Amino acid sequence: MDAVNEFIAQAAASPWVYLVVFAVVLVDAFFPPVPSESVVIAAAAAAVAVGTPDLPLVIACAAAGAIAGDNLTYAIGRRVPLERLRMLRGPRMSAALARARRGIHDRAGVLVLSARYVPVGRVAVNLMAGAARVSWRRFLLLSTLAGVSWSLYSVTVGVIAAHWLGGNAFLAMVVGIALGVSAGIALDAGLRAMSRRRERRTAAPGGDGAEEHAEPAPAPVTVPLAEEARR
Repeated sequence: MDAVNEFIAQAAASPWVYLVVFAVVLVDAFFPPVPSESVVIAAAAAAVAVGTPDLPLVIACAAAGAIAGDNLTYAIGRRVPLERLRMLRGPRMSAALARARRGIHDRAGVLVLSARYVPVGRVAVNLMAGAARVSWRRFLLLSTLAGVSWSLYSVTVGVIAAHWLGGNAFLAMVVGIALGVSAGIALDAGLRAMSRRRERRTAAPGGDGAEEHAEPAPAPVTVPLAEEARR
């Protein structure tokens, strides 16, 4: 364990760690398999456990990577037809896109801010925001708020784990990453449940969407005056 902690200390002291944090978070914005949360949490845990890297710089690099990556994803959605993107053909991504499509204009703020914490969700929402031509200025503001809040959240998880485990860098990283992943899964499940409830309310008779889907009433039948007089 001491050898592992020593290796972590040496890696955390490298100035390249900030570029790694920025790059990993940026790529994860449009390629979910990259574990950006894990990298940020691990860097924060190391900052508390061994004194490096610098915690404010980790926050800044993670936030900058998130904002840049989300806006790059928005630009892809704006310029490339979504049906051409191979990565969107899986069932999970297709479902996430369908949810994003239904509410992106009415609930852009909620979707962009909450989806930043869900790897697949943020890709779907940001692509759909671009494809649906959500105002870029509006998206930039929302993605900035989302990126900064996500960075603070991820770093906080790493800091708490490091303090809780008494400065053991390796265990702090493992526990911090587990906490971060668990929180992401719980949030994803909560958002799915809320979406299903909203859909059921909309589909139910008298629901919010009842009037939108109701067929127009038939036009009244009129009888010409001459025919009415003959009767």
